[in-house]
Amino acid sequence: MNENFAANLKSLCAEFGSISQICRDIGINRQQFNRYLNGSSLPSAHNLRRIARHFGLTERQLFSDELSFEQALRATPTDPTATPVEQFMQPFRDQQQNLRRYAGFYHSYFCTPSWEGKIFCSLIRIVERDGMMVIKSRESAVSADNSVRQISRYEGLVTMRGNRIFATEHEMIREGSVAQTVLHTAHRQELKYLRGMTMGLAWRPFPHPYAAKTIWKRLDERVSARDAIRACGIYPQHSTRIDPAIRKYLEVGT
Repeated sequence: MNENFAANLKSLCAEFGSISQICRDIGINRQQFNRYLNGSSLPSAHNLRRIARHFGLTERQLFSDELSFEQALRATPTDPTATPVEQFMQPFRDQQQNLRRYAGFYHSYFCTPSWEGKIFCSLIRIVERDGMMVIKSRESAVSADNSVRQISRYEGLVTMRGNRIFATEHEMIREGSVAQTVLHTAHRQELKYLRGMTMGLAWRPFPHPYAAKTIWKRLDERVSARDAIRACGIYPQHSTRIDPAIRKYLEVGT
C-alpha cells in the first residue's frame, strides 16, 4: 500500500510540475510531502483528503496498483445524460475553495497587435457568484490624437486545473470575441503578481488571433474604482508609470 501510494504520488507530480508549487497549493510542508514521495510515511486522513482533492482523484485511487491507477488517470467519466453545455461547465463548478484567495481586482498588462509597440492595461475583477468564480474585464484606450478609441467589456468563468488558473471570457457585444488566459498559481504570501499567457483577437488593423505574455498585478483594497479605471489604457513599453517588474516580464525576447 505504501509503495503504491508513493509511486502514484510521484507519477502525479511528474504530470503536474513543480513539487514546491504543489505543496504550496495543497498547503502541505515540503519535507513532510517528501516523506510521502519516498514511502517512509503516509499522510493523515486530513492530508490524504486534501491531496486527493487537489489532483481530482479519490483517496482509494491514490493507493491502487499501477494499472488501475493509470486507467483512473486516463478515464474521463461523464454523465451520459449531460448536455454539451453541462459538460463544458463542469470544470468551472465548485472552484471556490481553490480560487477564493484570488478574488479581487487586478490590472492586467499585455502587448497586443491592436496597439503595436505599446503595453495595454485593463481592469480585471474576480468575484464569487452563484457557486462559481466569475471574471469581469474592462478595456479602455484612446490614441494620442483621439482618432482611435477602444472600450470593451468581457465576462467569463475561472477554474483551476493542476497548478494553473484558466480564465475563459467572451466580449459582451453581439458576436464578440472569446479570450483565454492561463496563469501560474502563486504562493499564498506572493499574490501581488500572476504571470502567464493570454490569447484573443486583435481588432485592428484587421481582426486576427494572437497570443502574448500577460502579467496581472493585484490592486490594493484602498484603490478607488475611479483610480483603477483611470490607470487603464496604453503605455509606451518603457513608461516609468508601469511597475519595473511588469516591464521586465513583458520585454520582447524574455
